[in-house]
Amino acid sequence: MARDPQVDLIFNHFIPRYVATGVDPNDMQRLVKRVDSWSEWCRVWSEEASKHEQFGNEAMQAGHHVTASEAWLRAAIYYHYGKHLFAAVPEEYEQAQNSMLRCYALASPGNPHPMRKLKIPYSGDFIHAYLRLPLGESKPPLAIILPGLDACKEELHNWSDAFLSRGLATLTLDGPGQGESAAHFPISLDWGGAMSAVLDHLKIESAIDLDRVGVVGQSLGAFYSPLSAAQEPRLKACIANCGPFNFGPVLPQMPAVSQEVFRIRAHLSSTAQALSFAHELNLEKFANHIECPTLIVFGAGDKIIPASEGTLLANSIQGQSELVVYEEGNHVCFNIPYKFRPLTADWLRDQLTADL
Repeated sequence: MARDPQVDLIFNHFIPRYVATGVDPNDMQRLVKRVDSWSEWCRVWSEEASKHEQFGNEAMQAGHHVTASEAWLRAAIYYHYGKHLFAAVPEEYEQAQNSMLRCYALASPGNPHPMRKLKIPYSGDFIHAYLRLPLGESKPPLAIILPGLDACKEELHNWSDAFLSRGLATLTLDGPGQGESAAHFPISLDWGGAMSAVLDHLKIESAIDLDRVGVVGQSLGAFYSPLSAAQEPRLKACIANCGPFNFGPVLPQMPAVSQEVFRIRAHLSSTAQALSFAHELNLEKFANHIECPTLIVFGAGDKIIPASEGTLLANSIQGQSELVVYEEGNHVCFNIPYKFRPLTADWLRDQLTADL
């Protein structure tokens, strides 16, 4: 029996992303062989995740805390990828989501930079985040890192490490329409309100310097990062990695399962409503309000969001902008993480420590 073409499409789009964010390449080869139909996607990923979760449990029983943490972290990312495009099957999605959250929490104590969970009051409920602190730094600057449409804060772990190793604290955040916060808050243009709530809440965190905060985003999160910078003046620098300037023309070109995730995350009832709403996610009216330094990163080989979207943003920003296009880069430049992660972490550190 021929394999479901949707499975091939998603693997073709995302294997570099999976490997760059923590999926072992050997497991990746096995997963590609095991998934034949889309209906199996979440189950097969979750079965692979459970092996790493059990490995972590056994390591902890033996007193091997670092080994356990590493295994649970792998399990968390595998559970995440089981559900990241599976929102249309809520029972399986929720089970994988809960397993991801469980494993990520288990991984925290044994990690060199533990992940402290924050529930941030916002609009009558909470948005969710993890705060991590660099070693040996007093009052470090802060990078607030935003995921994309089908990503989540847990997926940002390896990118967070790049900032931490350069002396920055990180806050990986599920804002409106994202990850753990998506059930409570739909996709929204009010990222000024969300960022204001985050920064106000962080006033209780004496270990970080709230006068030196930058916002970083990938994919649709790289629409939200400049949107946040336009609306919240306390943000001193901005990074947008492969984000749309206008999401309206982008959404219809994405895989059908991605379009369905957008509809669900926007809390809309039809595909037509979702396609119409996507055009409201347009930086044209916001970009000229961005006054902080902004780094825009793109891959010339991006098949999801064209690099021309980065040029539009760079030309529209009021303040200083820098556009870096990697000719060999794909979407989010996941096929060259050894380039985009050092670039973004070094640039943000330079911006937030320039006056020291």
